[in-house]
Amino acid sequence: MTALPATPAPAPGPVSAHRSVRRLHRPALLVWAAFALLVTGWLLWVHLAEVPAERACQGFHYSVRGDDLPSCGYSAFTDANNVFNFLGEVLTYSCVAVAAWAGGALIGRDLESGTASLAWTQSVSPARWLAGKLTAAALPLVTGGGVLALVFGWVWSSDEGQLVSSWTYDRVFIPHGPLLPALLLLGLAVGALAGITLRRTLPALGAAAAVTLVTRLYLREAWLPLHGPLHGFWAVQLSATAMVLALTAAATAGAFLLLRRRAR
Repeated sequence: MTALPATPAPAPGPVSAHRSVRRLHRPALLVWAAFALLVTGWLLWVHLAEVPAERACQGFHYSVRGDDLPSCGYSAFTDANNVFNFLGEVLTYSCVAVAAWAGGALIGRDLESGTASLAWTQSVSPARWLAGKLTAAALPLVTGGGVLALVFGWVWSSDEGQLVSSWTYDRVFIPHGPLLPALLLLGLAVGALAGITLRRTLPALGAAAAVTLVTRLYLREAWLPLHGPLHGFWAVQLSATAMVLALTAAATAGAFLLLRRRAR
């Protein structure tokens, strides 16, 4: 009896491609999840524990006079406003860390080691490879960034009287709305473009982080003229978000075009 020829394995679809990317980069996703949970818990602690305690202490101070005034204690590491400002600064620059990871671990390492070329020879086109990488990373980034922005904005709006930071400060303006997940996507796109351009892990990591940092600092100057009595928070927030998303789309398109040229 003549043996039947072996049936070639089907090309991996988008779902399996995304699963393999998530499995490969599971440690990074776990770090991101832990970071999001830690910051969320810290923000909730500020709102539910520290701010009420400080309000009660201030109210007691106002109710007594003279030598009977007690000391409620103060620590720069537990003060609600200090902690809130610190968390705001961390979230503001989280896009730089995302860009470094995307340029180095997500894209640059696969191109440097030849893993990407191997995948392209197994019925996975370069475009599908890059799309799977970006999609699998973008989903948790947008989800986590959106949750962090909602919690941060809720805490600031609820405790605005206790937290003295103005919304015009970067540490409040950026994490308080859709601008935060948009900046995370920008870091991902810039990292992908840097990885494809340099095709080396460490150079791509450094270039992606540097470009994202410079872009993030420049955006401060770009939306600064919008601050004023005729413009509210959401007008400036949405304008800045649209600007960042346009840059993200341009960087993503550049990454796909460059990959297409180099994969020929």
